[in-house]
Amino acid sequence: MSLPATSGWDWTLHGPLLWQALGQTLQMVSVTLLVGGVLGLVLGLGLYGARPGGLFARRGLYAVLNAVVNVIRPIPFIIFITAIRPLTLAVVGTSLGTRAATFPMIIMCTVATARIVEQTLVSTDPGIVEAARAMGASRAHVLLRVLVPESLAPLVLGYAFLFVGVLDMSAMAGVIGGGGLGQFALSYGYQRYNDLVTWVAVAVMIVMVQTVQQLGNLLARRVLHR
Repeated sequence: MSLPATSGWDWTLHGPLLWQALGQTLQMVSVTLLVGGVLGLVLGLGLYGARPGGLFARRGLYAVLNAVVNVIRPIPFIIFITAIRPLTLAVVGTSLGTRAATFPMIIMCTVATARIVEQTLVSTDPGIVEAARAMGASRAHVLLRVLVPESLAPLVLGYAFLFVGVLDMSAMAGVIGGGGLGQFALSYGYQRYNDLVTWVAVAVMIVMVQTVQQLGNLLARRVLHR
């Protein structure tokens, strides 16, 4: 059943709903970036270290980790979020709502972060690794105390870029009743033929992306000139 059509912006109706949706989006995005970002960093370090010719070079382990990332990463999130519904139900206890949407977001964020970390470390000058090893640094020391700090600026930019993808995933949370700006725009904009509501939600998301991108650029410049 379609919702009744509305026109324009009504602060008494749309204002509280917008703030609620914004809070839900910030919750999903912040938890996803925190948990998925940390797990992705660990997985990315594992991919880099275990790759052939890497510091720890475990061909079998790399093949498994690489396969996991390659299988999950290309799946469109709208399909992924429904495909792992039984797993979400088992882990979270529900397949509906903000928490249920956050779980698959964390998984997708983890594999995306892992690939960003791996590619960033691979692009680092190999001479830095050779110099550190020649000075007697252990492999773990080279990985954690040399490569990561050396790659910090591009990693910061990578995480800022990742924010856009996570925000995009949060917009699809409405499929399982996850709330957020995406569901707000869909329910009170698109389904009610109210374009203004849709564009307000879009404008809020644009401001969020631009703010995070500017902060990421500023932080990356400071890291480069530290």
